[in-house]
Amino acid sequence: MSPPAAASLNPTLETAVLDLATAWGGPPVSGRWRVNPEDFQVREIPLLEPAGEGEHVWLFIRKREENTDQVARQLARCAGVRTRDVSYAGLKDRNAVTEQWFSVHLPGRQEPDWRVSETDSVTVLRHVRHNRKLRRGALRGNSFRIVVRDISGDSNELQRRLKTVASRGVPNYFGEQRFGRAGSNLRTADRLFEHHGLRLSRHQRGLVLSAARSYLFNQVLAHRVLGGNWNRVVSGDALQLAGSHSYFIVAAADAELQARSDTLDLHPTGPLWGRGDSPVSDVCRQLEEQALTSCGLWQQGLVAAGLRQERRALRLVVEDLHWSWLTPDSLVLEFSLPAGGYATSVLRELVTGKADQR
Repeated sequence: MSPPAAASLNPTLETAVLDLATAWGGPPVSGRWRVNPEDFQVREIPLLEPAGEGEHVWLFIRKREENTDQVARQLARCAGVRTRDVSYAGLKDRNAVTEQWFSVHLPGRQEPDWRVSETDSVTVLRHVRHNRKLRRGALRGNSFRIVVRDISGDSNELQRRLKTVASRGVPNYFGEQRFGRAGSNLRTADRLFEHHGLRLSRHQRGLVLSAARSYLFNQVLAHRVLGGNWNRVVSGDALQLAGSHSYFIVAAADAELQARSDTLDLHPTGPLWGRGDSPVSDVCRQLEEQALTSCGLWQQGLVAAGLRQERRALRLVVEDLHWSWLTPDSLVLEFSLPAGGYATSVLRELVTGKADQR
């Protein structure tokens, strides 16, 4: 798939995610979430349990309205190590109450009193040794408990929508936090791709390139949502096996493949842009080319940056979705998502509104 002639995108947070198509007809109610941090709770689901011995200390930490990187720095100071000796599987929301694992490299050293790192907003729940560091992305997923308040609208239709989301999933959009405050990473990406001499730190460059890839993926997904085929197999699709990152190319869509897609065993995928030829063909290739018609400069920039082309499922499966009413206008949602899934992608199919700004 060759990118079209280069041109600036002038992206916004609205074009990145806020105004993208919903799958099930638009939210039936309006409401507010994140009214207070306890209304948005996240618990990390690890890939494994620490072994109990080794040169790394794993700590399970609850934090309230705290930045993940800031907590990592607190742990480094407590242990007397470099910040790079502290790692975690993924960034968690700041405006929330979250529980997640960190690891600290302490070869041949006694552990400090971890209570020194605690504050009113940071609590060490567990600490245990393991023989390996915790690496980025090394988590099974996250569980959520979210309270949506001041709900108004068609509550009966909301009940039906919840059942649809539970059984059929939602579009796997990257959430707005992927794009920086007010979409700042997108504007930086546009400048970076227009002016290759733009100087960025390694960390900032990584965030910007990730935001750019996420933007392109969302454009492809929105195009397929509008076409009604985001959860349907088309010829030339790259289909991902549920619970894995592996995929295979289908020459033609058929009833058996669609049945497996309907039961959430297979998922159509979209591109995470980078170097290498796109693996898709035929109808799927045409759809992706149409979605990315104006994105040539960004496609070229991501290739030049050396990122490797990958695929991501177009559908997000919402596991163990349960709901209950706290009051006549306050709803509690509980569910789990696989690693890389955004709770806001679930909310946008259910309720119109935004998180309260804190």
